[in-house]
Formats: sequence, structure tokens, C-alpha cells
Amino acid sequence: MTATGAHILIWTIAALAAAGVVVRPFRLPEAVWAGGGAVLVTVLGLLPLSAAIVGVAKGLDVYLFLFGMMLLSEVGRREGLFDAVAAFAVNRAGGSPRRLFLLIYASGVAITALMSNDATAVVLTPAVYVAARQAKTDPLPHLFACALIANAASFVLPISNPANLVLYDGHMPALGRWLASFALPSAAAILATFAALRWAERGRLSGSCELKVPQPGLTRGGWTAVAGLGATVLVLLIISALDRPLGLPTAIMGGLTATVVCISGRTSPAPILRGVAWPVLLLVAGLFVLVEALAQTGLIAALGSALNAASRANAGGAAWSAGGLLALSCNLINNLPAGLMASAAVAQAQPPRSVVDALLIGVDLGPNLSVTGSLATILWLAAIRREGEDVGFWRFLKVGVFVTPPALALALGARMLMR
Repeated sequence: MTATGAHILIWTIAALAAAGVVVRPFRLPEAVWAGGGAVLVTVLGLLPLSAAIVGVAKGLDVYLFLFGMMLLSEVGRREGLFDAVAAFAVNRAGGSPRRLFLLIYASGVAITALMSNDATAVVLTPAVYVAARQAKTDPLPHLFACALIANAASFVLPISNPANLVLYDGHMPALGRWLASFALPSAAAILATFAALRWAERGRLSGSCELKVPQPGLTRGGWTAVAGLGATVLVLLIISALDRPLGLPTAIMGGLTATVVCISGRTSPAPILRGVAWPVLLLVAGLFVLVEALAQTGLIAALGSALNAASRANAGGAAWSAGGLLALSCNLINNLPAGLMASAAVAQAQPPRSVVDALLIGVDLGPNLSVTGSLATILWLAAIRREGEDVGFWRFLKVGVFVTPPALALALGARMLMR
């Protein structure tokens, strides 16, 4: 096979795999499509086995981070922590769906910032659905709040989104630099998303809801989970401030928290381990291999050259255009492969810091446009379907088109002010 033919075949397989992740034909899990594409490019000899292994190895820090966060999320879910948070919000809403919306949104900001957007999508969403039903109010605005804040607040801290580790290729900026770059853009994204979604759903938030719902009490395991989460956040903030990789510390803290909860409750760790979404790790590994294959075709080198040229010509214009284009691309191919390709292009182009930061805002916030934009939103959709709700592509897009562009513009604009 000629080099051109091999390149075309790699592009085709990668495109089909990305489409499979987004659309899920035959209802097969996303990991099947990403993993299948990775295996195919290797078996067909389009990517040497050694290069595939290198691609998988590049994701080690991401796998460890995801594993630790999923352990913490599962412990919190099993111990009723998130159900308690949702019920607390209902009971503090004073019979007002609008106040309930604000409290749920604020809870989502805290969970996303401190535990990652996947925790908000997977764990808080079902609890919010149950709480809204108990409060006898329309759950959809509150579910939308869970979905959109999972992305809008996902660059408050380095630990708030696995895509942050992907884009920076495991070499995260130190915490001080991170806050200097993203404190104002994060605030802009969070407030703009809240205001736009609150306006878009104003009709569903009218009227009143129940004043009180049953408030679950936290068991000893629940309080242990709270302590473990707090300790994990503290450790990760320190590690981030020291500019060290976050993956291994996250996995260790997640494992320690789960172990203490199991020992104190004299329970088996098996249910917690079964609750971890292992296919997500396979999905990410498959995407790393596919991006490694795309690098063999010269596509990423071309993207890197274009990014380098644009940055040299006009760094401010490059930041705006790169952030916007990546935000749009996330909704076409999902933010994980888009972020992986952007990371590889950045490694080659070495653009100014403002351009890289704009790319991060695009890869984190851009997926709010559509239900296929990020892994967190796909997980959110699966969570609400289990509860009997569903939001179609066009229904979500209608909200996303109204909410995302102003939030993205304000976040990018805020970053450009922080030179």
C-alpha cells in the first residue's frame, strides 16, 4: 500500500471511530468504537505496535487521574453523599424552583471544580433528578444545569476536567499560574452560562415546589467519604502548586478513601470497584492510539505548522480563532480526540501561553453546544436515560446555541485581558 493510501485509511478509521464514539451505532459502548479503531490501525500495520504502545503509555497520568476520581465518586454515591447534597438544596429552596435551580447550579460548580466534571455528570445528576421529582417540580432545567455546569466550571482548577491533563500532555501549569490565567475566564463562563440557561428555562422554573423532602443523614462511611474528598482536594492543590503530575496522587487518595470506608464499614471493596466505569479508561486509551496514528500521517504536523504561523502573525487573533475552532470541533468529534490532537499540535507549534489557554477554554467550554461535545455530557445523557428522561440532539442544541457562544466569547475575552 502506498503512503498516501495508508494515510487515507488511517483518516477513515479515525473518523469512523470518532463518529462511533459520538453516535454509538447499535448502542455499542463508546469504548468499543475507540478501542476497535485502535486495534484496527495496529492489526492492519498502519501503526507499528511499538508506536501503539507509546500512544497508550502517553495517557498514563490521565488513566490514574480518572481512576482515582471515579473511585471517589463511587464512594460518595454509595455512601449517599450526593443524595444528601441534592436534598439539602431542595430543603433550602423555600418552595421556589428558581432558588432550587441556583442552589443546584452552585452545588454543581463546587463538585465540578473539586472533583471533576464527570463526577457532576455521573453522580450528581441522578440525585438531582430524584430530588426534583420529590419536590414536584420539572426536573429538566435542573438536569440541564448539571450538564452545562459540568463543562462551564471545568477549568476552575487543573483537577476539574481530565481534558485539562490531555491538552497539557500531563505537564500542567502550576496552580498559581493556572489561577492567574483562568480565575476571571472561569467566573465569566460560570456566570454567563447561569444567566443564559436561567433565561432559557424561565418558563419551566415558574411556580412553586415542595417546601421539604426527606433529608438523608450521612453515615460514618459518608463522613469518611467527605473527609477523603477534602483531603484529596487539599493534596491535589498542593501537588498542583508544586507543578507535579496529578494522576498518581489522585489514584492513591481515591484508593485510600475507598479502603478506609470499606474497613470502617466492614464491607467488601468489590461493589465499589464494580461501580468504576472501566470502559472509560479503554475509551481514552483507544483515543490516544488513534491520535498517535494520525500523527503518522502528517495531519498533526500540518495543524502545528498552521498554529505556529497564525501565532507568529497575530497571537491575539490566533488565540480567538484557535479557541473558537477547537470549541466547534469538540462537537463534531468529541472533546477528548479534539483535545488530544490540539495537544500534539501545541507540542509542535510551541505557541504563546495565551493561545494554549484559549485552546483549553475551547476544549472545556465548547462542548456545551451539543450533547455529543464531551464525555461528561454523554455520561450525563446516559444517567438521565436511566431515570426515564431523555434529551434529543436538537433539544440540547437549542439550549446550547443560546448558552454557549456568549459564555465562550466572554471567557476568551476575559483571558485576553489577562496578558
